Formats: sequence, C-alpha cells, structure tokens
Amino acid sequence: MSSRGGRGGQHPTMDQVAEAAGVSRATVSRVINGAPTVDAKIREMVQRAIAATGYVPNVAARSLVTRKSNSVALVISEPDRPHDSSFLNRIFTDPYFGRITAGATGALRPHDIHLVIIPTDSADHHHVLRYLRQGHVDGVLLISSHEQDPLPRQVHDLGIPAVVSARPAVPLATSFVDVDQRLGARLAAEHLLARGCQRLATISGPLDIPSGQDRLEGFRSYLAERGFAEVPMVEGDFTRHGGEEGARRLLGSYPDLDGLFVGNDLMAEGALGAVQDLGRRVPGDLAVVGFDDSGAALECRPLLTTIRQPVEEMAAEMAEMLLAQINSPGRLPRSVTFQPTLVVRESA
Repeated sequence: MSSRGGRGGQHPTMDQVAEAAGVSRATVSRVINGAPTVDAKIREMVQRAIAATGYVPNVAARSLVTRKSNSVALVISEPDRPHDSSFLNRIFTDPYFGRITAGATGALRPHDIHLVIIPTDSADHHHVLRYLRQGHVDGVLLISSHEQDPLPRQVHDLGIPAVVSARPAVPLATSFVDVDQRLGARLAAEHLLARGCQRLATISGPLDIPSGQDRLEGFRSYLAERGFAEVPMVEGDFTRHGGEEGARRLLGSYPDLDGLFVGNDLMAEGALGAVQDLGRRVPGDLAVVGFDDSGAALECRPLLTTIRQPVEEMAAEMAEMLLAQINSPGRLPRSVTFQPTLVVRESA
C-alpha cells in the first residue's frame, strides 16, 4: 500500500521520507539541499522515497538553509521614447523578448530555477533595485542596451550575480552575451551587392545603443571598402511603424534605391509594407534584408531574407553563465560572442 499523502491524510514529512529510504533525517535534508557529499546510491534511494511518499520540500525552510530563492529575474529595461507605443505593449509584442524568455527558461528549468519577468523603464528603476536588494532572486538576466540607462551600473553596484544581454554601452566589469553585430551587417551588404544592387540605403536601429551603432557601421564600412562613399540612412526605433516611416522617407528622397538593409525584422516588415504601397516590387525593384530571423521574418510578404542571431541559444548561455556565478561567487566576468548567419528567403 502506497504511503503517498502521509498518515491520516496529512502531508508527508521528512521523517517519513527518511523511514522509507532507511536513512537519517539529516541525510534526506542534505539530498534535498543538493549537498555534493551524498553518495550517489543513497541520493537515488532518497529521491525514490520522496517520489513514493509524495513529499514536497518546504521551499521557505530550504531557502533559510541554502540562502537561495531558486528564482532569477529577467529584467527588461527600455528607454522612454517619444511617440512610441506603450512600454508593456513593446515587451509582449516584440518577438525578440519572447525568444529571450524561451531560451532562458529552457536553460533554467532543469535546475528547478524559476524565472521572474520584470519590465521596467526609467521611472520604475528604484522599485526594481529595492526588489533585488531584498533578496527575492539569486541573480539577474538584464536586457539593457541604451547608453543612458543607469540600471546596469546600479545592478553591478548591488553585488548581485548578473549577466547582460549585449555589450554594455558604457564599459562595465560585468558578464555579457552578444552577437557579432558588425559581421551580421556586413553579411547583409555582401548579399545585396552579390545580387547586383548598386543604390543602397539602410534604416538603422536606435543610435543610442551599441547594436544600432554597430549594425550601421558594419553595413557602411563594408560598402565603403567597395567604393560606396555615401550610403543614405534614416534612424529607426526597432518597431514596425519606425520601419514604415523610414522606408517612406528614404524612397521620397532616393526613389531609385534598389537595395535596403533594415536594422531588425520588425522594422523590415513595416518597410516592406511601405515599399509595396509605393508601387515598388520586392525584390524586383528593391531587395530588402532584415536582421534577427525572428517570427516577423516569416510573417513578411514576401518572406524576409535576414541575418540570424541565435537569440534562444544566447539567452540559454546567459542563464548558464548566471548559474555559474550564483554557484561560485567571485568568478571573474566573462563574455561570449555568437556568430550571425545569412538566411536567404524571397525578399532579396
């Protein structure tokens, strides 16, 4: 007869697990708290006893012993941009953030670590810092990239383990994961030239963040090496509306463009709509390349040729780096840079 549910309908206790496994209560406690000194066979016996009895560890009590919350914060820090859609709307509609969440969750789940998503803008930073300071989480995965954001420095100064999603705009002794942004933009320029495009332009990302700067620089520098001294550009904001407006502005000033690099897929989706509204055929009259290889690339018509950054893998790497910091305090900061690849579809 199974002992699941405990005696008299009460919740199973640690003592019952110890009795079922034939070990001491202290041994059960060490297994539950992940002590590395427990023999593998004994650990397996205790885990079987836990499953058989249906025992559920007291998370609060375990936290007192381990001084860990078994939670990690995914803090998404975005600037306030005039005329932009609401902050939370951007968070839940931009496929980039969904991919980050999926990659981090997939890496943390096997370790029984919960992910707490915290969107924040400049007006709410003090609440976020107070939450982190109170020890509700063991570490921070921080999505922040614009130059004026003080949060990376503030989180660093708290002394809490943290990994940033991109190279910090201001030099900081913190771990980060990024993609080779310039190489990705150069791949886009190379592909457009290989198609025979000669009148090229770009809609950049925001120029107050390193990725926007690096993608613009990578695109222009590759073309400069091949004799294109001037490359028209307009600055976008990584939204569909920004891409649409950018394309209209460029084609209004340069109606004979035949190649366009757009700083991310969401803007490229908006740009494609504007280009076609203006009577241009894609790719017949104008070839378009995006950046990210997000779900938006597959929603475009025609399907979007783009530069893939492996966001899910990057987020998983962030999570693994953070876990290493949490488990080994004092580790030196490190960085990992992923390589982008060209994904050829119908738009170029």
